[in-house]
Amino acid sequence: MATPLVLHPDRLFPAEPTIRAIARRLYAEVSGLPIISPHGHTDPAWFATDANWSDPTSLLLAPDHYLYRMLHSQGVALEALGVPSRSGPGAADPREAWRLFAGHFHLFRGTPSSLWLNHVFAEVFGVDVVLDAGTADHVYDVIDAALATPAFRPRALFDRFNIELIATTEGPTDSLQHHRTIRDSDWGGRVVTAYRPDPVIDPEHEQFAGALARFGEITGEDVRDWQGYLRAHRARRADFMAVGATSSDHGHPTAATANLSAAEAEALFDKVVSGPVSAAEAELFRAQMLTEMARMSLDDGLVMQIHPGSFRNHNRRLFETHGRDKGADIPTRTDYVHALKPLLDAFGADPRLSVILFTLDESAYARELAPLAGHYPCLKLGPAWWFHDSPEGMRRFREMTTETAGFYNTVGFNDDTRAFLSIPARHDVARRVDCAFLARLVAEHRIGEDEAAEVVVDLAYRLPKQAYRL
Repeated sequence: MATPLVLHPDRLFPAEPTIRAIARRLYAEVSGLPIISPHGHTDPAWFATDANWSDPTSLLLAPDHYLYRMLHSQGVALEALGVPSRSGPGAADPREAWRLFAGHFHLFRGTPSSLWLNHVFAEVFGVDVVLDAGTADHVYDVIDAALATPAFRPRALFDRFNIELIATTEGPTDSLQHHRTIRDSDWGGRVVTAYRPDPVIDPEHEQFAGALARFGEITGEDVRDWQGYLRAHRARRADFMAVGATSSDHGHPTAATANLSAAEAEALFDKVVSGPVSAAEAELFRAQMLTEMARMSLDDGLVMQIHPGSFRNHNRRLFETHGRDKGADIPTRTDYVHALKPLLDAFGADPRLSVILFTLDESAYARELAPLAGHYPCLKLGPAWWFHDSPEGMRRFREMTTETAGFYNTVGFNDDTRAFLSIPARHDVARRVDCAFLARLVAEHRIGEDEAAEVVVDLAYRLPKQAYRL
């Protein structure tokens, strides 16, 4: 017999009755607020073409590395799940892949993925049974039938989800045509982009040479000349801003910055484009380019996001067969105090600069990040990210940063996801966790409930708009 799927209205609220009651009242203030999604990786083609998705597997399973990294850890082959590889799209039958997933859904008990997916199943599709091997076909059929209807096209769901704004992330060689199509359409949904220049900034990126050549073609600049290369970045940033970008994004291995002299920077660039360079030289170039990006932000106003500290594509064999972003990225220890000092020495008090810091190293929250953001006017703390985008991770973030940085040196929540249908679930989890945290402060008489009600609205809605200059 199938197990009923029930979303408890008090999920993620404290068990203690008095604090739970406060959390309920705070949640009532934010549960219906519009979603601001200022950083993520959804596909702008969805909103440009507004075409129906083909099947549940290609929408919910194959793109979601949170899901297939867990399945891979239990010996499930990515090919059997329909995950694309370097040789092309996944060849697995969508229904068979879904059945395989459903038979392993118990692996996600206690993880944020189960919270998000059960929310999607129940709230988006009206599924009323828990996914398992016995209900796999039923759940697949319910979702598949819904996806064929106009109500489940991307724009209709965008409006249904009460999304006020969503930001995608594109690279320096992207044509941005999908964003222009959205901009020129008669649809009122606001979809913007963000500038992610990593492929032409990281000499160790496997696409660096080809991306750099394309970078020059798109911009008409001599990108093998230092000044031409910088002009190309400025030109592309302007292109991105023309279709709504308010931020850049930098996914470097570390948070290292540098502030070389003009002559030193040009000499290093000459080494980079002539190649090969050592690991230390590649790191120094990435560090210098963070400072160059900050310098450009002084002029054009793009907010910088720095997402460091991931050992990307740790599984060499999987990278060789399937490419990037296949669930094999692993957090590393990350220094911020020394790494950011060159950039902060140059621009740390300049009111034109805004830098949002993220981390995968939770040990840095209280020791480094909160004190830095609690001092430098240009710094704000991004929310718990990636491996820590979870109820416990969000709680730890608030517990370890609030006393030093406060709430207003943070930027609320962003979902940072490719999984479009999970966006309402992710924001709901963040709102519930913040309500729970604030309810405890109220119950301990550390802040008033009226203050907590104001703060929780700021975290859910006002701070993301302010931080990302929306």
